[in-house]
Amino acid sequence: MKKSEIELKIIAILDKIRPFLINDGGNIEFIKYDKKEKIVYVTLTGACKDCAMIDITLKDGIEEMIINEIPEIKEVRNINEEVS
Repeated sequence: MKKSEIELKIIAILDKIRPFLINDGGNIEFIKYDKKEKIVYVTLTGACKDCAMIDITLKDGIEEMIINEIPEIKEVRNINEEVS
């Protein structure tokens, strides 16, 4: 399936963030963008997955950076939080 323009922008932003996460032993993977809800779903992996700072990294880092560049996005969620 071809990615939308907004999904390509999200992936480009994640590609800018990725080296910082890798440097700390983690990584990030784009899962999907819910166009209706305006929510980006990602998975934090490696050291990031179990890090005590995961919420700060997600909300104050990743989410803030994405929303600054794509204001119509309302939230970024870590898919690991959704799975029980």
